[in-house]
Amino acid sequence: MKSIRQQSWMRRGFSLLWEPHVLSQIIEPRAVLSLREFFALRKAWPEDLPGRQGDALVVAGLEGCLDSLAESDAETWLETDLKAAVLSFQEHYEAQAALIFWLPSGRTRLGMVRATEEYFWRTAAGRDEARIPIGRCLWGGAEADVERILVSEEKDPDFDGEAYVGLHHPRIS
Repeated sequence: MKSIRQQSWMRRGFSLLWEPHVLSQIIEPRAVLSLREFFALRKAWPEDLPGRQGDALVVAGLEGCLDSLAESDAETWLETDLKAAVLSFQEHYEAQAALIFWLPSGRTRLGMVRATEEYFWRTAAGRDEARIPIGRCLWGGAEADVERILVSEEKDPDFDGEAYVGLHHPRIS
């Protein structure tokens, strides 16, 4: 399992983040975009992004979409619509900007099958513990390149402990 401790993920790549104090280091909360605003930007990406001195865009609302869709619909939407928007972002900024999805409940809802390092999203309560293969849908089989974001002053923080604040992929294809 890979990890990243330096802050380069805040300026490049694709991340899923759930720790509020880390979010506040990247962007003012009022500048976080909704998923709807993110899709609207796809028509004309701005030159300067609102986070991390113009190098990061933070989007909220992914959780709500995943919770409102049936598992098969969520998989299709992730693999087609959301992934296409992420790829458009990467292409426009030539992989020189960060796209970060804010997932407040990500710590408890993102899981990983340790044997295969496949990431999944636990669906909303009351849906028989169904899982959406978020890693396969978003990273298209490149889950081996996913890094756990660790933020800690400790030399060797726990991969699953408080230092684990998100997931980062340098570039999806």
